[in-house]
Amino acid sequence: WYMHGSKTANGEKFNPNGYTAAHKTLPFGTLLRVTNQDDNRSIVVRVNDRGPFTKGVDLDISKGGARELGILLQGRAKVRVEQLITSR
Repeated sequence: WYMHGSKTANGEKFNPNGYTAAHKTLPFGTLLRVTNQDDNRSIVVRVNDRGPFTKGVDLDISKGGARELGILLQGRAKVRVEQLITSR
């Protein structure tokens, strides 16, 4: 999960407790179902930022999303990502 500045790449105010995500290439507004592979907890997040910029990491989710998925303390987890809706 991640937490950074006051604005996301799409210009909206960053809400660390929201269910949002950073992805390198997916359009802003894309909805993704993210499922923790350890316990099958699942949430839907909206892409509103760019990144992650760490090798081997494909998606960053907000702190609120990480809390709901049960991965807040570990910081990283193996998740399944399903694209639900792509915004254009």
